Amino acid sequence: MHKIKKILIVSSDKSLMEVLNFCFDGWGYEVFLLDSAGCGINSVKKISPDVIVVDVHDADKAQLEICRILKEDFTTALIPIITIIKKRQLRQQLLNIRQGIDDYLIKPPDPLDLRIRVEMAARRAQYSLHSSALTGLPAGRLIEEIIGERIKKGLAFSFGYLDIDNFKYFNDAYGYLKGDRVIKQTAYILYETIKKFGNPSDFIGHIGGDDFVFISTPQMYKVICRNLIQAFDEIVPFHYSLPDRQRGFVITKDRTNKIKKIPLMSLSIAVINNLGRGEFKNAIEINERIAEIKRYLKSMPASKFMAGRRNEESGTDSEPEFNAPRKKLKEYKPLGQLLLEKNIITPKQLDQALMTHWEKGVLLGEILKESGYLNENQLQEALKIQSETCFNPAQRTG
Repeated sequence: MHKIKKILIVSSDKSLMEVLNFCFDGWGYEVFLLDSAGCGINSVKKISPDVIVVDVHDADKAQLEICRILKEDFTTALIPIITIIKKRQLRQQLLNIRQGIDDYLIKPPDPLDLRIRVEMAARRAQYSLHSSALTGLPAGRLIEEIIGERIKKGLAFSFGYLDIDNFKYFNDAYGYLKGDRVIKQTAYILYETIKKFGNPSDFIGHIGGDDFVFISTPQMYKVICRNLIQAFDEIVPFHYSLPDRQRGFVITKDRTNKIKKIPLMSLSIAVINNLGRGEFKNAIEINERIAEIKRYLKSMPASKFMAGRRNEESGTDSEPEFNAPRKKLKEYKPLGQLLLEKNIITPKQLDQALMTHWEKGVLLGEILKESGYLNENQLQEALKIQSETCFNPAQRTG
């Protein structure tokens, strides 16, 4: 059932409130009206609107202040605020409104324009609420909705669940900031792999922590898993220090406080193939089956993937497929590592460039070149060396 959106209109302009109330009520919104003088944070909390529209009448400082207060309170911070402001006030109050609002319209607003802004703001807020703050990828409820939609339509699909083995130990040894970088790198590897080897309608999500998902088709899941694992195993070890990387393990304490040698991070991918024959009724059933496969995979070392096939004609699970490191003449090194070893860039410059690379998808070399950290000849020389060892040069992930 479609949820009725709540809109709160805050204004001392009775004529404006009557017009907006008439329009939004007719469009199916649940409309709440508050006079500017009587608007407080407790009133807003009781209403719990999806969007707030504030008429900044004569640039009243108290009205601008309530916008700021709402954004600073964690219970109301995610509610989109749209202000209606006179054109002559805009320049005067620009810095103030930037700190407490999400959008604005010049007064008097066209109700249809305002409705479009309200719909867009509500959609952005809903997406943000159900997305990972770290990676920006869809999370819990959005993932469940996508699965449910494909089951309802009777579509055949493969649901893959990625879990990073030994991530907790890396986090403990190197700190959460470096752990966050591993998560962002993994998200980017997943994105690039699906883009290159998946279908246009494929989906990726971030459950949270070190758990990711993808939805593709039964014909494509194997090539996706193989390339995900290959990229992960070649790139992620460079998040470790050189001594740890050369040893192939970190020395740390386990949950019982005993000193242990923990292998470098690897990837376990559990896959469920839904063939559209009514194998699964909802996302919960798929999640339960995935949990079984994941537990089995986590008991084994190294990167691997396995698809559950109990609901297919064979009635049994497939065997795990492990990463088979390819034979190579030289040790693979990401572009950033090559540039570091040549003293062309500094670790700080690389870190800054990688953050932009992962977040915006721009090639790392282009970011470093545009930042003035290296020239075209240095970039091409490093890319040539990298291409001799990279399993997939087109998928340069830094």
